[in-house]
Amino acid sequence: MGFDADRVSTVTFDSYSTLVDVDAAEKALAERVSDPEPVSRLWRTRSLAYTFIANQIDAYQPFYEMNRDALQYALDAYGVDISTAERDEILAVYHELDVFDDVREGVARLVDGGYDCYVISNGNPEMLASMVEHAEIDDLLTDTISADEVQTFKPAAEIYRHGAARTGTPIDEIAHVTAGYFDVLGAQHAGMQGVWLNRKSAPWETFGGDPALTVDSIHDVAEELDV
Repeated sequence: MGFDADRVSTVTFDSYSTLVDVDAAEKALAERVSDPEPVSRLWRTRSLAYTFIANQIDAYQPFYEMNRDALQYALDAYGVDISTAERDEILAVYHELDVFDDVREGVARLVDGGYDCYVISNGNPEMLASMVEHAEIDDLLTDTISADEVQTFKPAAEIYRHGAARTGTPIDEIAHVTAGYFDVLGAQHAGMQGVWLNRKSAPWETFGGDPALTVDSIHDVAEELDV
């Protein structure tokens, strides 16, 4: 089903890879790891895998702790021997990841157009608070909604339904904007319109159906909503 702009009254955003660039974490690794790219890639892959597994075996822990465990595994897998303090300094980069160029102005366009904007994220509240502050969008967002509130990670339907309830919006009136294909599919399964923010010009996954809308930037979302 295609994107129905007339049905949208609220816009929600994912955080990591959507508003802020997780690839920037590689810079922190580069100060201590001779070949940071594969370590960074495995770190991110394991971090997501842990959230998927946690949903199935009732092993929730805050995302920052999940991310710490994933980083430790990636370091171990590549034989990187650093202290716990150094590992935690690398991990702390998640509080100040680079912000994508379209974020501030793109979200402002939506807000000026009359749309309430929220973040729905796996990140725990402390991570989201620092992200919003660093991105300088705290004056634009109505609120942030964390997986920690339901202790369930994306793409479980529960977190999207909880998010809809927190926004006070019927779930089918929400457009969820995200760079993650699994997040698009989870949002759509729960009843939202999934908007894939394809920042890397990647092909869409052939599994699970298509996004309601594919865009290159947040400005494209504003254009679709005629603001």
